[in-house]
Amino acid sequence: MPDTVSPNIKSALDLIAKKTLEDETTIGSAFPYVTHPDGSWDTMSVSISAGYTGEDWSHGNWFCGFWVGMLLTSYLHTGDETYLKLASDRMVLVEERAGDGNTHDIGFIFLSSAMPFYRITGDMRHRETALRAADKLRSRLVVTERGSYVSSWGPMTDPRGRAASAIDTMANIPLLYWAAKEADDASFRLAAEEHAKMTMLSFNRSDNTQFHAVEYNTTTGERKRGYTFQGAHDDSYWSRGTGWAVMGLAVTAANSGNAAYLDQAIAISEKWFEALGDKVVPPYDFDASGNSVPEDSAASAIMAAGLLDVAALHPDRNVADAWQKKAEWLIDGLCESYLATDPSHRGILMHGCYSEPHNIGPDAAVMFGDYFFAEALCRIAFPGKFVEQYDRLS
Repeated sequence: MPDTVSPNIKSALDLIAKKTLEDETTIGSAFPYVTHPDGSWDTMSVSISAGYTGEDWSHGNWFCGFWVGMLLTSYLHTGDETYLKLASDRMVLVEERAGDGNTHDIGFIFLSSAMPFYRITGDMRHRETALRAADKLRSRLVVTERGSYVSSWGPMTDPRGRAASAIDTMANIPLLYWAAKEADDASFRLAAEEHAKMTMLSFNRSDNTQFHAVEYNTTTGERKRGYTFQGAHDDSYWSRGTGWAVMGLAVTAANSGNAAYLDQAIAISEKWFEALGDKVVPPYDFDASGNSVPEDSAASAIMAAGLLDVAALHPDRNVADAWQKKAEWLIDGLCESYLATDPSHRGILMHGCYSEPHNIGPDAAVMFGDYFFAEALCRIAFPGKFVEQYDRLS
């Protein structure tokens, strides 16, 4: 760990290592995803995949890889082989999802588990697992007259699945960019970049806010409607979505060499910080109304992780330094005001919001928030060891 790593980051990594080891003794073979009001984890079996029940869509267990990533973070921080063994045992369960053809979340599952596992250990088993998953994600590409996009939800034989895409998919496509280099197969990169272009064309509004989801005409590629699952309403500014977009745009810039994607990431980030004001954590939706609007610490964790890539990539050192400082400001704020240091609270970040409209963890620790917080910490504490460290664009 570099000597320049702050005490805040070291304390946060200590907390992650402590809690993940303790929780491994209580959660059994299931995977945590959101805390109950009393601070205990709610869990789900890894085998529960996404799918439709009538007209209702369920995301299933899309977060199992994040728990592996938390264990791997703890291994890097402590050097204790116990964490590596626990992560390996968990991967045996997670691997079965590499053939899941129902969801874009196969990207989330394996970019947080098999990819860093392979980077840390060099074990070819994890490489092959991640490549199988990337093949499934690539197969979700829908080609239209206007462009191509990766469908987010549902089997590709279902017209509802083929038409739907979400801003979240931008944070899944790093799996495709990794696979392009690892398998020496440019089709992975082309699919990812096409998706990034189509998403910014169809999701980004004129004021640099984003729709959560879009329904496409699968022939023409025109947007039939923009809508939301987890925001306040269809045209609202769902705060977490910008972070997902920034992550995907930064990785797209790194893999294409096209700084226009970086410019787009900065433009939508500037809008996000304008809406954020002097707070560290946004409301779950900037347009939500009412007397008690939940915050979403996960949105700030995700944004911090994405901005660290923006800073690493930007060719202008002054601009890069400014975004590095913004990312570190978010991280310090989370460390100082949102860490769940009370032992009864089993998550890492308090005041995350899984889905306020569905009343799922509206004020809770959420596994994706904890994971991307850990990923942001790893970018600073263990550069290049957990996630890829990009060269500055020329």
